Amino acid sequence: MLNLNIKDDWSSRGLNQDFSGGEKKKSELLQLALANPDLAILDEIDSGLDVDALEIAGQALQRFKKKKKSLLVVTHYQRVLKYIKPDKVLVMAGGKIKERGGPELASRLEKEGFKAFV
Repeated sequence: MLNLNIKDDWSSRGLNQDFSGGEKKKSELLQLALANPDLAILDEIDSGLDVDALEIAGQALQRFKKKKKSLLVVTHYQRVLKYIKPDKVLVMAGGKIKERGGPELASRLEKEGFKAFV
């Protein structure tokens, strides 16, 4: 809870009761840390996070990855990838993988967009 900057009063609240978008994401990351799976699939983990919460979430995911765990992170933006440092980047469109690469592909997408793949 300390690593995710979670306040102590969470233990007296119902799960996700009156949580902001950032608090919901932190709750998901806390559950991830407690469950400690070998593989985690996260969809739009950066959605609804402000800059500070994004950094906290990114650092939590990087700690998870360092434990030799696998992450499949679905995102449309490179901003969370600066913390996670992806090994592989895939572009999907129409249910098919259109492009494969490393972190450089994410940088290229940030500059050029997805229009070449749609």
